[in-house]
Amino acid sequence: MDKSELVQKAKLAEQAERYDDMAAAMKAVTEGDIELSNEERNLLSVAYKNVVGARRSSWRVVSSIEQKMEGSDKKQQMVKEYREKIEKELEAVCQDVLNLLDNFLIKNCSETQHESKVFYLKMKGDYYRYLAEVATGEKR
Repeated sequence: MDKSELVQKAKLAEQAERYDDMAAAMKAVTEGDIELSNEERNLLSVAYKNVVGARRSSWRVVSSIEQKMEGSDKKQQMVKEYREKIEKELEAVCQDVLNLLDNFLIKNCSETQHESKVFYLKMKGDYYRYLAEVATGEKR
């Protein structure tokens, strides 16, 4: 698929609220190793914001349930494992975005693209924050 087809696919996925598909299409555009237009940059941001947002929300709900949980060790273990599964998904998405930012987006910003560079650096900070929200132990 060429770049314009991938962008169209991302727009269609957005309308269908299929953000994982939208993110995959925009990841492919980004890995084309060219500067993104403002529209493409925004599509990438919206896609990953929704992908990570759903997992952050799930993590908060399950963490809350885990903290209030009383009863059998078996149930507590199940909730803990489910929270850890969500954490792994969230971490994978964040690492995916951070890799795109470091390996393609920030690297490919020209000297005149100050707005894009600031946008990408802010995105980078956001995704490190999302990682920190769920980090425990040595990861913190």
